[in-house]
Amino acid sequence: MGHSIVHWEIGGPDGAVLKKFYSEAFGWTVTPVDTNYALVDTGGGLAGGIMQTQPGMPSYVTVYIEVADLPAKLAEVEGLGGRTVLPPTAIGESMSIALFTDPGGAVVGLLQTAAG
Repeated sequence: MGHSIVHWEIGGPDGAVLKKFYSEAFGWTVTPVDTNYALVDTGGGLAGGIMQTQPGMPSYVTVYIEVADLPAKLAEVEGLGGRTVLPPTAIGESMSIALFTDPGGAVVGLLQTAAG
């Protein structure tokens, strides 16, 4: 597995404002999935998402890297100086995500599909 970037995400405390802003600023098609998340079609290139964050969680922009084993990759990341921010979390039945910070403090996502 080449560990490709497969998704991006923008998160902040007011999801409605973010969805409206990015839709109007760039002409992106924003499709709500639930009250806190929307999928974004940029009209070309890599699709992404806009997330309303939980209280106390900072705003962020991140990419998701595909991995075969979330717990194993998080352990490796932590051994290299990273820190888990969000442990493996199921998204529906077909995928799971996790978030970590790199040694510089940037938030990066990991994504594992059921086939992963």
